Order: sequence, then structure tokens, then C-alpha cells
Amino acid sequence: MPRIMGWLSREDGHEIYWEEVGNPEGIPVVFLHGGPGAGISPNSCRFFDPDKYRVILLDQRGAGRSRPFGSLENNTTDHLIGDIEALREDRGIDRWVVFGGSWGSTLALAYGQSCPDRVLAFVLRGIFLGSEAEIAWFMDGMGRFFPEAERQFLGTAGFGKNPGWQTLLDRYAEIFAGLEGEDAAIEAARVWSAYEATCCTLLPDDGLVEDFEGDEIALALAKLEHHYFVHRCFFEPDQLLGNVKNIAHLPLVIVQGRYDVVCPPVSALALHDTWPGSKLVIVDDAGHAASEPGIVRELVRAMDQLDVK
Repeated sequence: MPRIMGWLSREDGHEIYWEEVGNPEGIPVVFLHGGPGAGISPNSCRFFDPDKYRVILLDQRGAGRSRPFGSLENNTTDHLIGDIEALREDRGIDRWVVFGGSWGSTLALAYGQSCPDRVLAFVLRGIFLGSEAEIAWFMDGMGRFFPEAERQFLGTAGFGKNPGWQTLLDRYAEIFAGLEGEDAAIEAARVWSAYEATCCTLLPDDGLVEDFEGDEIALALAKLEHHYFVHRCFFEPDQLLGNVKNIAHLPLVIVQGRYDVVCPPVSALALHDTWPGSKLVIVDDAGHAASEPGIVRELVRAMDQLDVK
């Protein structure tokens, strides 16, 4: 249970839900969830020693309990960075550890490069750098490993085979815009989210798929992921790797599943190679999900061993 929680009102009408757990005198950590749109959950706290850390978790714009739910208006990477900074100031924190996985790793890097003086260290999982190649892989690559799930993903968009990632992205834009009715948009969101969940784990996890198919996750996850994919995460090409120099003086631990089909290890290796002194931990018996036992083990170890003040 959170020790304290609330909503942070932003000047453009968004209200960012946040909660705080752990030791109020501990080392501050900000937890950045994946998606975009996945939101936080009770399991988001499992990586942190409550005696050592003061953990601040937030639902990003449009996700979870943030309001308005599922909103794409004023929802860009820069807006999310602004929300994180506003929350840091609101909670009276000078510098904090930035912890994020999947899209959370993307946002962590973007935030750190924008506000390097506010970061103590990074602990990141399942690296996604927001590149066009990674977006193309999500739309037109994961299905090579999960063809049964891809069949439904394509069929919902009206395709018997993959027409190419941009065409598929454009088709889902039409459905999510409601051109075929609200029911079709909701069903497409469930299929999109279930497809990702199916590809997330090394071994099948029906519980994770069911969670992702629920309205509270599916609608925000699918709409927001699609929105960010269409806009290439609001980055210039190779922006995150190109700006590593701004934060490479800070500690970085990367935890990466060997068989991560959603965010393949090539991105983690590229980040590690660009960041002198970073530590890359490859988990040989894991896929993408933060719930994978090996991923949990290594993230807990990383946080337990992190030496910052």
C-alpha cells in the first residue's frame, strides 16, 4: 500500500496520479512504467528495499488513474518529461534514481538527457530507444516468433498477411479513430494489447494476457502506443544514442532478457556500447516482461547493490 498518494494538476488540464512508498528519508527513486499507457500496478514496488528507498511512482498522461484517461491531447514525450520534473519539485526532491523498463527506459533516457543534474543513476530494463527500426519490428517482426498471435493482430486490421509496418500502423489509426465504430476500436485495442502481452514472456502467461486485455489497460495502452509510434516517439533520428554524452558520467545498469522479442537485446547492447562504464546484465532465461523471475531477480540485485547518496 502506498504511504501517500495524490494527483498533480498540470496547467493544460491533465492530472497526474502519483503515489509514494518506502522510507521517507530514503534514497529517492522515480519509477517510470512501460507502454506508453500501461500504468503502474502493486507489483511495481517489488524491486525496491522499502528501508533503503523512497519510491515515487506515477501514471503517465492518459494512463492508469491519471486524468483524462486515454487522452492523446497534449501527450508528447516533452509533456511527460515536464510532468516528471513537476512531480520532483512537488515532492521536494533534489536528485533521484531513475528506474524504467521498456517504454519506461525510453522515457528515463529522454528525461535524463533533458535534466541531467536531477539524476543520481539509471536502472533500466528491456531497452527501447524509440527508433523507427524498433517500431517497425513491433509491427512487422514479433510475429515471426508468435505467428498465431500475429494472425489475429493482422486479421483485426483486415489483413491476411502483414502488408508492411507503416501500412499496418495506418490501418490501426483508422480503427482507433472510430471510423468503423466504437466497438471496433475497443476490440482492436484489446487485440493490440493482447498481442504485445503474448510476445512479452519466455513461456506463456495467460494471466498477463488477460490483464492486458482488460479495458483499464488495453484502451490506454493501444491508443497511446499507437500515438507514440505514429509520431516516432517525438524524437529526431537516433536522438537518444546521440545524446548519451550528456548523461554518460552517471551510473547505468541495464537488465535485458536474452529472448526479449518485444525489445530485442540489440538495443541494450547499442546503449551499453555507447555508455562507458555502464553495466549490462543479460538474463538468459527471460523474455521482456518485468514479471519474469530472472528479470525480477536482477533488478532487485541492481537496486540492492546501487551505491548512490
